[in-house]
Amino acid sequence: MIFRQFIDPETSTLTYLLADESTREAVLIDSVLEQFDRDRTLLRELDLTLRYTLETHVHADHITAADLFRREQGSRVAVSAAAGVKAADIEFEDGDVVRFGSATLEVCSTPGHTGGCVTYLCREQGMAFTGDALLIRGCGRTDFQQGDAAALFDSVRNKIFSLPDETLLFPGHDYKGRMVTTVGEEKRFNPRLGLDKSEADFVAIVDRLDLAYPKRIDVAVPANLECGLLAAPIPAPTSQPSPSTASSVASVMEAQGRQDAEIWMGMGI
Repeated sequence: MIFRQFIDPETSTLTYLLADESTREAVLIDSVLEQFDRDRTLLRELDLTLRYTLETHVHADHITAADLFRREQGSRVAVSAAAGVKAADIEFEDGDVVRFGSATLEVCSTPGHTGGCVTYLCREQGMAFTGDALLIRGCGRTDFQQGDAAALFDSVRNKIFSLPDETLLFPGHDYKGRMVTTVGEEKRFNPRLGLDKSEADFVAIVDRLDLAYPKRIDVAVPANLECGLLAAPIPAPTSQPSPSTASSVASVMEAQGRQDAEIWMGMGI
């Protein structure tokens, strides 16, 4: 399998490209609008055909590039049926399977951060893409978009932690430069959801968090409920990096305020 991991420096969003080496069919997990040209360029360079753009949930900190890819490349937009996304081509239920070439991803419903969160599991490769449900030594916040701390605890403990300890976990964000963890590590070291914490402990922890109102939520959520649908034309390819990529993650985080790095300690949104 072809596998690539990318980061959007302004939001610390992690995007994943997976492709079947034989058929060259590909999927993108959690694309970012501002990184459309980056991802489009790599698809072209690797001679890949994008079949699906997959969303782990309705994002509040960035707009997806799913509609742009659909319009340009004919890929299909796929998201949980519980997310309430309009104009999606596929609405997943728990246990559905995504096929691209000979590769597969299993859809696991993992609500709690939002009501429509899913984890994509690649059993053959021992990999899972957890979105914001489980981060490296952290988790997503639960105070908006039908968030539910008890549901998140159940999703992590009974879905994600049920996977083999050696399973590689790829999160939706990280603010400390970390890219991957394992089920075994998070069971031992996650300060909110480790096996030493009860559901009551976890609920109390997240209830005490005093997080800033997400500054992009009023723009990002409505756009993402429409698959990132935009009236603007598809941007032309460019070889120049976006000016926004010059800012450090820390400076952007400080300016935006959505994920307060000091309060949240880089462990969730």
